[in-house]
Amino acid sequence: MGMNIADLAISSDDIVAGDRIPDRFTADFENALPSLTVTGVPAAAVELAIIMHDPDAPLPQGFTHWTAYGIAPRDGVIDTDALRTGPNTPGDKAWSGPQPPVGHGQHHYYFWVYALSRAVSGEPSREDFLADYADAIIEQNRFVGTYSR
Repeated sequence: MGMNIADLAISSDDIVAGDRIPDRFTADFENALPSLTVTGVPAAAVELAIIMHDPDAPLPQGFTHWTAYGIAPRDGVIDTDALRTGPNTPGDKAWSGPQPPVGHGQHHYYFWVYALSRAVSGEPSREDFLADYADAIIEQNRFVGTYSR
């Protein structure tokens, strides 16, 4: 997979990139799913996918908090009612907000967006998605929030 960046971007009105994620979006509090906006979607995109992942988690593959597929390839706020949620690291098909181990320091939470040349079949795990769809990624980008307990 080559470097695929151009105009595609992901952001949130709820989380400032590089800053601490507000408590209400964490598993310790409301576990709310933040609003996400995508811009610069390439014309060739057939579908978007979003993955929220913590590479700082003390697990060999980090910790995946959310996988979302079947997102319409257009600019704007993501309609969370119109997507398929795949499994997170515990295997739940749900958003699981940040909840790093107490005292483990600051973790970085990557919100990745992928513009794809073909639709995702089913609801793969993060690892399966990256292995099976790497060749279909037209563009990708991310923003990062942090959190510690």
